[in-house]
Amino acid sequence: MWILALYAACLFGATVNHAWMLWQHGLFWDYGGVPRTTQAYWTSLTFVDPAAIMLLFVRPVAGIWLTLVIIVSDVVHNTWFGFTHGQPAKWMFYSQVVFLAFVLLTLPAALRGLKPAPP
Repeated sequence: MWILALYAACLFGATVNHAWMLWQHGLFWDYGGVPRTTQAYWTSLTFVDPAAIMLLFVRPVAGIWLTLVIIVSDVVHNTWFGFTHGQPAKWMFYSQVVFLAFVLLTLPAALRGLKPAPP
């Protein structure tokens, strides 16, 4: 359960970050002129991250898999974006890579912890 709580805490931090940006700039902010697909992806995380948090506690297996999809897609997208737009990696990107490594390393234990012990 502590693993799920850490996943949720990381996703909550990301949710706050995305929500703060939208609070400041509005739902249809262009993030300084980035491609529309990137705009849509980054904005969608404002809603997908909290959905994953909810699922982690309501339907944990689905929440774990959604967490994995979110962080893999985030690191892949932001790596692509950084390379194609000449953006140097920043602390936020590195924190995503660390979270990805954490999820990959703890995924088997998180899933195992959800199965009832055999009689």
